[in-house]
Amino acid sequence: MDRLEAMSIVMTVADAGSLSAAARRLNTPVSTASRKITELEEHLRAKLFDRTGRSLTLTHAGVSYVAGLKRILADLSDVERAAAGEYALPTGELIVTAPVGLGRLYLLPILTEFLRAYPDITAHFILSDRNYSLPDEIDVALRVGVLPDSRLVALRVGPSQRVVCASPAYLAARGTPRTPDEIVGHDCISFDGLQAPNLWEFGRNGAEIAVTVRPRLLVSSVEAACEAAIAGMGLTRGASYHVAAAIAAGTLVTVLDAHRPAPTPVSLVHAAGHRAPAKLRAFLDFAAPRLRTRLAG
Repeated sequence: MDRLEAMSIVMTVADAGSLSAAARRLNTPVSTASRKITELEEHLRAKLFDRTGRSLTLTHAGVSYVAGLKRILADLSDVERAAAGEYALPTGELIVTAPVGLGRLYLLPILTEFLRAYPDITAHFILSDRNYSLPDEIDVALRVGVLPDSRLVALRVGPSQRVVCASPAYLAARGTPRTPDEIVGHDCISFDGLQAPNLWEFGRNGAEIAVTVRPRLLVSSVEAACEAAIAGMGLTRGASYHVAAAIAAGTLVTVLDAHRPAPTPVSLVHAAGHRAPAKLRAFLDFAAPRLRTRLAG
């Protein structure tokens, strides 16, 4: 039995939740993956998965085993990286993820500069609003929000401020709201990617309040909301980095600035550890000051 191969299959099944999904990821027959897991369970004399229909869930023994595997595979990855020189020289593939809008507007230009400066590094850039697992799936993430996991390190690069804005033409026709309560009588454009698109948060006397709006237009992307606002459809709400270019161009104007909620931190996040690959250290040193400059603007 190839124990390393069997371990890899167990890890993939645990992540995918089913044999068929894991087999597709590994490009191997389902029967082979099932047989490898059975052989490993026999070797361990322990049941790793409970089978319910087509899905597999880890047993208590399986949970402990997978946690141990993650440590073993991380150590193995470190050994391979050291042998390949990744801890001495900036080389190898760097996997980076960022939220779609923030990543496209701010991080992608910096990443292309970085790759020109470091020709021995390649990059896989994942634009997604999903939080990928560090360091199992990615090397570094640009994230908005407070870091909840103490096993990770957050390098603060700036704030994200939620703003309300509209086109000058719309405000000239409908008037400028002076208090959060006044937006109730306005046409609003909301983004349905938010948990509650009809609740807009504001700051008042050091506390956060929520105002219920009735969206005249509900869209599936922040970019579409900004375009509709530029076209004069109404008020919209978005992160400051989403609307910065339109505000600079004068096609959007912010309102209710005195009632903005508290800003949210933006950070480059990576796994904690006493030794990081040279490619990661180089990227953090390169990207962090440039992001701070851009987000400060």
